[in-house]
Amino acid sequence: MSKLDKNQSMSFDKLLKSFYLTCFASLIIISFFAITPKIIEIKKILDLNNYEAENKSKIILEKVLNGQNFEDLIENNNESYSAFIYDDVLVEETPSNDDERLDAIILQELFKTINYNLNDVRKNKVVKPVDLRFLPKEIKNIENTKDRKNLFIKIVLPLIIEENEKILKDRAILFSILNKNSNSDNELKWLNAKFKQYGVKNKDILSLKIRMDIIPTSLTIAQAAKETGWGTSRFAIEGNALFGQWTYSGTGIKPLKSSDNENHKVMKFQILKASVRAYHRNLNTHSSYREFRMKRAEARDNDESLDSILLADYLDKYAETGFEYTKILKKIIVQNSLKEFDDVKLLKKKNIIKKQI
Repeated sequence: MSKLDKNQSMSFDKLLKSFYLTCFASLIIISFFAITPKIIEIKKILDLNNYEAENKSKIILEKVLNGQNFEDLIENNNESYSAFIYDDVLVEETPSNDDERLDAIILQELFKTINYNLNDVRKNKVVKPVDLRFLPKEIKNIENTKDRKNLFIKIVLPLIIEENEKILKDRAILFSILNKNSNSDNELKWLNAKFKQYGVKNKDILSLKIRMDIIPTSLTIAQAAKETGWGTSRFAIEGNALFGQWTYSGTGIKPLKSSDNENHKVMKFQILKASVRAYHRNLNTHSSYREFRMKRAEARDNDESLDSILLADYLDKYAETGFEYTKILKKIIVQNSLKEFDDVKLLKKKNIIKKQI
């Protein structure tokens, strides 16, 4: 081969290499712009810490817990007492923005993208901290019953477990304080705050221990499913109300079939997480569920696990149908194998980061 031919061959190779590099770079750029929207959506779901930092309810809660004349509220006005109990729950958040509400189909695809699968959750006993503010409006249009139920569980499960873990953390602090011979000023302030938060009069330690406890995840899911028709009710979509709690003075949605003489409304929340917290506060403080709490405390004293099937019997006062209501709850728990979620934990964010690396 002549020197000219060699030079031509080398030039051709350089052009070919340059062409391949250009194509490869173009492919990377195109892929980046294609997946960026999904990355942003996933980040919105998973980035709990940023939302917590902007949540104003913590600031309001501190002001409420430092309020005065709490005992007078309890003794003289049950409605005011109830309002105090829920003050950190019903705090006005940023107004609901429907632009933040994800479509059901998009949500299902995003769950696939982050490998959020209920079978894996049941097996591995961990769930990713997916923090959704609203239910998708289109959930009622999902024809496959199993798919609709699974989507609903995927949305509420992390919120329920997060609230239970917060309560367990407080419970651990409580027992740590009680096991000390003397307590610091900060510990005593924390204790007094919890007396108020759980509506405990006369600083009764035993009452606080009984009230400050979790509600089995399976039982909570079952009640949310029953009260919302697996997330399809108007109250759930419009008011983030997962548990059908009534209010006579707070923000709420008027039932369509209620008569003029009925002035109750279904309690409305800015986000789903607030509804979950209000439900826990309701069962842990209201006099209607005293037997429920005593049965739960009895199980604790006997070092037994909290059995949602047994505890469901003590929620007959939650609905007008009484014990028929409890039968339905137990049926939902059994038919949907919800007890498999009772020992599921929230996957810590640092573990998520490690997996991504």
